Amino acid sequence: MKIRSFLQQDEGAVIRLWNECGLVRPWNDPKKDIARKLTTQPELFLVVEKEDRVVGSAMIGYEGHRGWVYYLAVDPSCQGQGIGQALMREAEHLLIERGCPKIQLLVRSNNVQVLDFYAKLGYETGDVLMLGKRLIPDA
Repeated sequence: MKIRSFLQQDEGAVIRLWNECGLVRPWNDPKKDIARKLTTQPELFLVVEKEDRVVGSAMIGYEGHRGWVYYLAVDPSCQGQGIGQALMREAEHLLIERGCPKIQLLVRSNNVQVLDFYAKLGYETGDVLMLGKRLIPDA
């Protein structure tokens, strides 16, 4: 298993992975999300390669106040092998290197399996509501 930065030739494999993991939503175009990430901190867009195949991903960002993780995904056939944990450890390491004091992420409230995964890694739910407003439609 190798964690490395995303390469353009990974795009198709990453989008397939996100679809398999149920991360793609109609209002988010994954190609556009990838293109946007590549304009800002592209070295913080990670993939996991195992046997010459992309089996994991994580988009990480830091704007100077908080670190964020998006699109953490592990191929369903590889889940339970420590890949997600390794990605989160690497995300934490990269953010600490940048002086980031806190990491945050968003999980859909009905995704109990993923909430349990993060709880085992020491992540806690906060007493906050996520608010959002679409500025540029993807459709």
